[in-house]
Parts: sequence; C-alpha cells; structure tokens
Amino acid sequence: MKTIERGDLNEKVALDFLESKGLKLITSNYHSRYGEIDLIMLDGEVLVFVEVRFRRSNQFGGAAMSITPAKQRKIALTAMQFLQKNRKTESLCRFDVIAISTSKTEWIKNAFTNPAA
Repeated sequence: MKTIERGDLNEKVALDFLESKGLKLITSNYHSRYGEIDLIMLDGEVLVFVEVRFRRSNQFGGAAMSITPAKQRKIALTAMQFLQKNRKTESLCRFDVIAISTSKTEWIKNAFTNPAA
C-alpha cells in the first residue's frame, strides 16, 4: 500500500473512531500556506484540530511522539488561519492526536497547547 493510500485509510479510521465518540466532522485535509490539518471536528462547543499519526511499532517512540514541536507549530498556525478565515476567533479549541498502531487506536485529547501563540 502506498503512503498516501495508507494515510487516507488511517484518517478514515480516525474519523470513524471520533464520530463514534460523538464528534462531528467540519472538514478534512485543511490546507494553508503553513501546512495541513488532517481533521477539524466539533466536540460539543469545542473546535478540535486533529492530527492523525500511524506507526507500525513503538521502536522510535510511536505515533504520538512523532509530532515534533515544529509540526505542532505548523498545525497551530494552520488552525489560527482557519479560525480567522472562518470568523471563529472566539471559538474554544483544542489540539488532539489520534495515534494509530497495528495493535490499537489511541485518542490523546489536548495533546499540545498552541506553540504559535
């Protein structure tokens, strides 16, 4: 399976998982000049920016550990651009990670704070 196909499949797994927990999809694969956010969802009144990560093993720290401070900053800048573009600057929001491995799917709420603020 190609990397792009695997990414699409894992984003679908993450979307199905989060929808089963009651979140509602706003958009997926949102792009800005800063980067991309895999999923933007609504959890009640909270706007959730979701990064989906897959790793076959935890040998190098696993899926969650692969989100570097630089990646966090890109996600945060993209989120701020989304909020401004969609006039949601007063919205409550958080950054979550769905870490997928061959054996489990882990939902990490508030995985990081806004490093771009």
